[in-house]
Amino acid sequence: MDRDATIAQLQAAGRYMIEHDLTWGNAGNVSARTAADRYVITASGTRLGELAADDLVECALGQAAATAGRKPSKERPMHEAIYAERPEINAVLHASPFYSTLIACSDVTIPANWFVESMYYLERVARVPYCDPGSTDLGTAVRAQAAQANVLLLNNHGVLVYDTSVSEALNALHTLEMTCRMWLTAQSAGVQLHELDHSIVQHFLTQAAYKPRREWRS
Repeated sequence: MDRDATIAQLQAAGRYMIEHDLTWGNAGNVSARTAADRYVITASGTRLGELAADDLVECALGQAAATAGRKPSKERPMHEAIYAERPEINAVLHASPFYSTLIACSDVTIPANWFVESMYYLERVARVPYCDPGSTDLGTAVRAQAAQANVLLLNNHGVLVYDTSVSEALNALHTLEMTCRMWLTAQSAGVQLHELDHSIVQHFLTQAAYKPRREWRS
């Protein structure tokens, strides 16, 4: 978990998110582990498409942020909740992409049985009740759902996606946004999308060898 390489990955992720409409303005924040008990996170007020190396602040799990230097994102509590609850997770992306956020402001359930990427990346999507951004309440609410899913819809707020690498987290975020866009487009056009049977989805997840099967604790 080389710190410089990790920072470079997050800089590239921020540019990707801007270029593919996965975030906008100065919305969102990203982080990645640099050690088992440490991670870097975007500083407060940064723009994800323009991240400089010093726009990422290193923090230690369970410790208050250092008073010297840049201030980490106020959303640090929910990032830390994921790392504390899921030791295999190495990257956390928080964003407010248009279609996904629209779904997060509704009671729609996102289907995970339409196509290959949705079956894998959206196998488990959970919702987190609204809590004020940056609050310890939000961190607690996120931690309560962290073991249940790799994608969280933050009600009336945005989305939180986390995975074993920055690349995989980006894949999940983009898959989520594409699926939400497909759902909303189909609804407005009156198109009926065909869902795959549960048995087919399970066969894909266990037998297709698309990617290693995720292991869930519950």
